[in-house]
Amino acid sequence: MTAGLALMLALGGLTACKIVPDPDPETTAAPMDDAQRMAQLAGQIFDDKLVPFVADRAVDTARLKSALAGGLDAAGKAHGVRPRSEGSPWNFLLADQGSVVASDRESRAATMALDTDGDGQGDVTVQLGPVIRGTSLRDAADFLVFTDFRDQIEFAKLARALNDAAFERITLPEGDLTGTIFRFQGAATLRSAGDDIVIVPTMLQQVTP
Repeated sequence: MTAGLALMLALGGLTACKIVPDPDPETTAAPMDDAQRMAQLAGQIFDDKLVPFVADRAVDTARLKSALAGGLDAAGKAHGVRPRSEGSPWNFLLADQGSVVASDRESRAATMALDTDGDGQGDVTVQLGPVIRGTSLRDAADFLVFTDFRDQIEFAKLARALNDAAFERITLPEGDLTGTIFRFQGAATLRSAGDDIVIVPTMLQQVTP
């Protein structure tokens, strides 16, 4: 083989090669896990879809209590959402305002009780977080359907992400809240007509005197 032919073959081999650089570890995003994906979904739907959904369908506390006097199922059929089996609890959307008669701001599962009818007794309890329990927001939103998700684990992480999104939107004044009036919208889950009404808020706003 001549030196010229050897050079041509070597150059031909080089033109057939494609150099692919290693991805930059600082710019390559790692795949999101279930919790991250559900947090992203919650952030996308909370303000644009969930808040107006609750506002459009909510009833006030007096109306719900009047319906509950006729039994849980009667109240549920009139005002509630039960997304799965007949044995599942009813979920209700509420919008009202009330004066704080008690609060616990020391616990990580902080709450406040609101008197909505002026009798000096707490009618509803609003969860303040940062730990917010339950699946009320997820289960009261009938556009969130279990079969649209991979499995129960993913669906449970969505409920947690919605609760976290609710907490992120709560702003409270400093000091003792007793006597402060708040407007609220949110969801509650009831398993019996006599259950306490415990709300996960989609809106919580102080009413200025």
